[in-house]
Amino acid sequence: MALHERDSAESADPASGRRRWLARAAYLAIFASVAVLLVFAGLHTLTLLIVAVGAAVVEVAALFWFLTSRGALRWISLVVLILTPIVVLWLLVSARLLWVVLLAAALAALAVVCARAALGRDRSDWVMPEHPAVPPKHAFLVMNPHSGGGKVGKFDLKRRAEALGAEVALLEGPGTVDVEALARDAVARGADLLGVAGGDGTQALVAGIAAEHDLPFLVISAGTRNHFALDLGLDREDPSRCLDALTDGIELRIDLGKVGERTFVNNASFGAYAEVVQSPAYRDDKTGTTLRMLPDLIEGQRGARLLARFGDSTVEGPQAVLVSNGPYEIYDLAGLGRRPRLDRGTLGVVTISVSSTRQAVALLRRARQEGLIQHSGREVVITADGPSIPAGIDGEALVIPTPVRCTVTPGALRVRVPRNRPGVRPPARPVDWVRLRRLAFGGSNSA
Repeated sequence: MALHERDSAESADPASGRRRWLARAAYLAIFASVAVLLVFAGLHTLTLLIVAVGAAVVEVAALFWFLTSRGALRWISLVVLILTPIVVLWLLVSARLLWVVLLAAALAALAVVCARAALGRDRSDWVMPEHPAVPPKHAFLVMNPHSGGGKVGKFDLKRRAEALGAEVALLEGPGTVDVEALARDAVARGADLLGVAGGDGTQALVAGIAAEHDLPFLVISAGTRNHFALDLGLDREDPSRCLDALTDGIELRIDLGKVGERTFVNNASFGAYAEVVQSPAYRDDKTGTTLRMLPDLIEGQRGARLLARFGDSTVEGPQAVLVSNGPYEIYDLAGLGRRPRLDRGTLGVVTISVSSTRQAVALLRRARQEGLIQHSGREVVITADGPSIPAGIDGEALVIPTPVRCTVTPGALRVRVPRNRPGVRPPARPVDWVRLRRLAFGGSNSA
């Protein structure tokens, strides 16, 4: 009877039935992966697991020593880092088990894909509400022709924007151009939309003025990395498509972060990264400068000792603190670059504290209290054992007096985006195997 009722429910709700079968497929793929190892590797299965875990630990330890050491030990660590996967590959080939491991890994990957598809996420988790917008009569755009390797010229953005009726100011110099003064002058002359084709630092400066006057803001993805544009779902390959928002656009209401009185759209970093980018040598030799400075920064022999307070939590002596305008999706270190929504009214906080190989391994495993802590809140206060600390605010290197107070203003910015755009992809998340089991085989809370 229960089975009949379940089948009837699945017929009435095809999406629910599809999720259930995807959950079952995930478990089937996992069982198949284990079966492949047991059948074809036999007694070598335990050996394979030991080798895999051992290789991961050696890789993490070698990377940590490479970043924190100097001289011969650094280069020995680099050799170990390179040779470890080669040795593992050679062992698998010698034992004629490479195809077994690859097949088992492929099945395990298939299980994760099916599991994530089964669990899914509601669109409200990653799609922001859209609001109708009227085309502007006097759009004012700031364009940096040097940003992103010359994307403004490559995509002929100035001519295209002017053809759509926009006024364009190029940041050509000579000398440093006061972007905020340009934007304020445009507002005084009647601009009803402000926009930027350039890096995230320039975007943040003009966005602050747009929010101050409740004007729509246009993001044109002509920067190098365009993280802000990514999280808005804009086309980062062809920035000219962003101009479509001038004629056929909709609005998103998003939050704005602040460090003191300075606005940021992405993040503000303190600690190791901020110390590195302050170095005069960083611009000409980013990799070399980072490798030279990291050992002292990680060991606490260089830079200010930080203390971060957020909510009821306090973190003492982290090597790095990252405060973001909206929490990042961080289920692994590679996921640091995406924010599913920018309108939650909260800051994201990530603190990193690594002073030993053990903590480095724990960080890889994502043990929350061993190396990396995530939090979200409306305010973050960072103090230090000095009167000021270096900071990187949307990629701009600054020195800020302590204590540093980071806040968020919910819904402060009206962002104009094209109606037709790539959009934001659904964020990944860890697989909840308990919930997946209930979904696949029934039980409470299986939905």
